[in-house]
Amino acid sequence: MIRTVRVHELKRTDRGRRYLVDRLWPRGVAKRSLPLSGWLPDVAPSDELRRWFGHDVTRWAEFRRRYTAELDAHRDAWLPLRDAARKRDVLLLYAARDPEHNNAVVLREYLARQVRDDR
Repeated sequence: MIRTVRVHELKRTDRGRRYLVDRLWPRGVAKRSLPLSGWLPDVAPSDELRRWFGHDVTRWAEFRRRYTAELDAHRDAWLPLRDAARKRDVLLLYAARDPEHNNAVVLREYLARQVRDDR
């Protein structure tokens, strides 16, 4: 199972391998206080795409399309997540305030397809 969790709402009881999937470290979070299996900034949208989107919901559909194209072009960035999801639960951690319109949501759907298609 692959889930998304806002890093500021992570609970100790949240089970699974924890991966931060943002390009930037979350504000107000000490690195020592965030137990991670890994931080994968290269799996996040490019700086250009991130800035263009700017969490503008009217750009969501185009953001999803562009980010998916970036993921297609950078297989090596997301392979560790796919491999981890085959073995155990994975938590994709993100810092955005909007739980429905952020890169982790797109990444979760993308990875779920990859795991399903590889079976």
